[in-house]
Amino acid sequence: MVLEKRDKMQIKCVLVGYLQANCYIVTQQNKAVLIDPGDEPEKIESELQGLELVGILLTHSHFDHIGALSYFEEKYRLKHNNKIKNFDYETIETPGHSKDSLTFYFPKEKVMFTGDFLFQGTIGRMDLPGGNEIEMQESLEKIKKYEDDIILYPGYGPSTTINKEKPRFSYYF
Repeated sequence: MVLEKRDKMQIKCVLVGYLQANCYIVTQQNKAVLIDPGDEPEKIESELQGLELVGILLTHSHFDHIGALSYFEEKYRLKHNNKIKNFDYETIETPGHSKDSLTFYFPKEKVMFTGDFLFQGTIGRMDLPGGNEIEMQESLEKIKKYEDDIILYPGYGPSTTINKEKPRFSYYF
């Protein structure tokens, strides 16, 4: 399902695995980046038809976000989280849900892919191995400094904006 077109970028969400995690396919000029290929490689690959896969980004390494990773790395000879040519994005460390949680921010399009760090109406669990309440608070403070109209694409559920989520940050702790 195509979620949105932002400038020259198209964002498509594919629900994968028994947990129905969001796997994103971000495209520009027939080049694609996978974000969190959690499972069902055939399903994801069917959505890549006509596109050149040039990169893979992982928001964190929990099983529901990496299940199809080795398939895509091996088939396309790619390594995850390497800098991807022709895609302008920042990698922001946002631990709290996990030690390796990352958020990917595409400033020109004003979109962030947050994985399980930040969702519509809530934040990621901190009771799993590597979760940490203090780090989550610090990560929320970091994200608070970004522009309010940035669209957030989480690891589960619908998109939201920083503006909608920021007022809730103080209620989580």
